[in-house]
Amino acid sequence: MDGILTGTPLEAAARTWLGDFEAALASGEAARIGVLFAAESHWRDILAFTWNLRTASGAGEIGDLLAGCLPRMQPRAVALAAQRTPPRRVTRAGTEAIEAIFTFETAVGPCNGVVRLVNEGGEHRAWTLTTSLDEIRGHEDPANGKRWQDVDWKRNFGGENWLDRRKKAAAYADHDPAVLVVGAAQAGLAVAARLSLLGVDTLVVDKDARVGDSWRKRYHALTLHNETRVNHLPYMPFPKSFPVFIPKDMLANWFEIYAEAMELNVWTGTELTAGTWDEAARCWDVTLKRADGSVRRMRPRHIVMANGVSSFPIMPELPGLRDFKGAVRHSGDVGSGLDWAGKRALVLGTGTSGHDVAQDLTVSGAAEVTMIQRSPTLVVSLKEAQAPYALYDEDISFEDKDLLATSFPFPVYKRAHQRMTQMNAHADKALLEGLKDRGFRLTSGPEGTGWQHLYQNRGGGYYFDAGCSQMIIDGRVGLIQYADLDRFAPGGAVMKDGSVKPADLIVLATGYEGQAAAARRIFGDAVGDRVGKVWGFDEEGELHGMWRPTGQPGLWFLAGGLAQCRIFSKVLALQIKARELGLTA
Repeated sequence: MDGILTGTPLEAAARTWLGDFEAALASGEAARIGVLFAAESHWRDILAFTWNLRTASGAGEIGDLLAGCLPRMQPRAVALAAQRTPPRRVTRAGTEAIEAIFTFETAVGPCNGVVRLVNEGGEHRAWTLTTSLDEIRGHEDPANGKRWQDVDWKRNFGGENWLDRRKKAAAYADHDPAVLVVGAAQAGLAVAARLSLLGVDTLVVDKDARVGDSWRKRYHALTLHNETRVNHLPYMPFPKSFPVFIPKDMLANWFEIYAEAMELNVWTGTELTAGTWDEAARCWDVTLKRADGSVRRMRPRHIVMANGVSSFPIMPELPGLRDFKGAVRHSGDVGSGLDWAGKRALVLGTGTSGHDVAQDLTVSGAAEVTMIQRSPTLVVSLKEAQAPYALYDEDISFEDKDLLATSFPFPVYKRAHQRMTQMNAHADKALLEGLKDRGFRLTSGPEGTGWQHLYQNRGGGYYFDAGCSQMIIDGRVGLIQYADLDRFAPGGAVMKDGSVKPADLIVLATGYEGQAAAARRIFGDAVGDRVGKVWGFDEEGELHGMWRPTGQPGLWFLAGGLAQCRIFSKVLALQIKARELGLTA
């Protein structure tokens, strides 16, 4: 960001463009719409026109796609957003533009938009445009209005009180939920909160004993690597007393508080073991196994898989590993480093978990810790890793920050992250050179796009340095390359040169299966084939199958960091609500 300027001329430019845009939409002519866009231009729609997440690039493609949506959506009342961030001159992804937030209406409901204007041939034309459905008319989120006036506060002497009603709602003794959410961490709780306030009956199930156990049970030293200011859940921001980086147990406990405060229906100790889609009834037939051994069958119309990008641990079959006489643990189950004091450890994998476990083992008194690197890893210092969240430092409302965060069509988003990655590498030059000198293989991500693209493409492959990199540089943590390893043996790892690296513990920091694999396990190959790929960018730069329709009716996916879950839980909830209302198929 090279500075932000606001002022009346900027407002005038934005109002003029928005007026021309409304007139072009009213004409229904693709060519008239297209001339309002710059030679390089991109439009990202989030449900407002397409009932999907779509990105179009180039004036012709944008004009054609917009024009095709007009008869159904009937946009009108395009105007600068009142009482929101006024038009500003900004620099985004190296391009200077006038950035303006606007509102409009469609046949479905009120919408928000963000346009960035550049000067081309003496005219202001749109470089980027984002349009997003805000609410469904007549079914607005009561949290945005006067919910306290609509809640029954009567003292019902002799009848049910609040607790009675909560227990009855959560029991599902005489009915099934409309939506079954699988997973009670940030994704599941966020979408359940959104759906519940939209009046959609929602049950969350989690196989663990307590809400938040998916975090609570992970390795002892785990702490979030992105800052609390970005990570709030819908409706309930973290207390200002929370630390900059939240420890896993603190986060897990907050999830319990959140579920109670948001009045969510949650069944813990409950596992979804099977499910089939009833095409005639347009609903699922699912089997839920509870901790007490009982089984419940339900017929929800929707299932949201919110069990994380990381679900089932990957335990690879490695040459000789079965012969190893010591302990083998996945990084998610290794516990505290103190449990392994005095032991020699090999840590396979150099992503975040691998580094954190290696550091914990080292400072906890392990006799020797060596990391085994399988593939190049992106390393960025913890400070520089916060660069993608610079938007959240701007002096604007949190609502506007979230809107702007979704307003970058993929080509611009990609360019911005390439620039960030270059700046990070420059700032971290000494750190990266030190790692190279130790033989650590580095990457800057696909096409130099950095850690966030690695996360969204494959769910890992990077490390925010919280101290382990310096331990590698200093030799406190050893490093060997997997390519130099021949096999594992009873006493450790046998290298190709015949030497043996002795070990008492092998930690597999090898990641987790994705959500597509988890869905295939539960629903079978036919559903898995219909769903296709989940996570990773498609040809328009949207995530495959994530918070949008999949090839399987009634099956949805939600995952990601807390910020992603906060923002896109609303996108997913609006789509489910629309289908419950019959507004879209």
